[in-house]
Amino acid sequence: MKRNIISYILLLPFSLLYGAAISLRNIFYEAGLLKSTSFSLPVINVGNLSLGGTGKTPHIEYLITALSDYINVATLSRGYKRKSKGFRLVRTEDNAAVAGDEPLQFKRKFPHIPVAVSESRNIGIPMMLKQHPQIQTILLDDAFQHRSVVPGLNVLLTPYDEPFYEDYLMPLGRLREPRLAYERADIIIVSKCPASLSQEEQQTVIKKINPLPRQKIFFTKYQYHDPYFIHDKNVKIKLDESSHVVLISAIAKVDYLLHFLEGITNVENVVKFEDHHYFTDLELDQFKKIYDNIGIDNAFFLTTEKDAMRLDLHKDFLMKHNIPIFALPVEVAFLNDEAEAFEEAVKAFLIEFKV
Repeated sequence: MKRNIISYILLLPFSLLYGAAISLRNIFYEAGLLKSTSFSLPVINVGNLSLGGTGKTPHIEYLITALSDYINVATLSRGYKRKSKGFRLVRTEDNAAVAGDEPLQFKRKFPHIPVAVSESRNIGIPMMLKQHPQIQTILLDDAFQHRSVVPGLNVLLTPYDEPFYEDYLMPLGRLREPRLAYERADIIIVSKCPASLSQEEQQTVIKKINPLPRQKIFFTKYQYHDPYFIHDKNVKIKLDESSHVVLISAIAKVDYLLHFLEGITNVENVVKFEDHHYFTDLELDQFKKIYDNIGIDNAFFLTTEKDAMRLDLHKDFLMKHNIPIFALPVEVAFLNDEAEAFEEAVKAFLIEFKV
């Protein structure tokens, strides 16, 4: 992450103070002065060291798909920026305001699995098990820094274009913990890689990560599918050179998505908001004006599935004014044909797990 010298000098003291506080907290956990709770079932954490944009959501969806046929899976998130408080089992009829956008996405895509939100993971896990005693493993969403729960398997994501080893602590950079915290990971996934990433380039990344002998490293990319109408998944559309897209994005990083879109279709405009942004009535009016003024055939709004969860709060307005918004599905694919190796590593952990 590049910074000019003035901002570096100004922000460095704050990053040092922040780093000292986080390091002290970690020392307290390691020494047992702060308590971490272990559970009698395997807990898998999928997290990162930075402020988001690493691809946790599609990687958790990959794990749900890979494991659901073999074991009773559940997910637990804090429900970032939701309007509700405390523990809540998410239902398909919930909305993003009460459930959080990512947990609601999990539940609607995988209605057969328990999905819950709780600010406190060590409270949320026993409450989930009380209501769903059939659960055999829990996927924790973004709990790498939240050390009150001891995961059996720590999966750390780092994006190819902004890897943790080139980043800095907040506010100078995007890291929430010092770089050395990567040593707590069991599996490290370099996410959002170019599909053409060579073996030589991968080895360069591995060398820079400097993994411990016990750590496994994988590389993943995104595969996008045909967008669907956010109010009816059966209505799909093809993206091609005849399409004209206005992208609505409230995710942490949009570069990877834009690179994909600009290679296959016409991106007329990008309406960008902060991550997990809740859209206002005024912004919906602006969307209507943008659409009314496009003046191009085969034009429509495109958004991410996560953003669609929050846009659904305005379904009545969008339907009333016939504003076409389509969600772009994404899934994870492993480079080097290593999907099976990754799944086997996770399954080996589940098989070998002991209380």
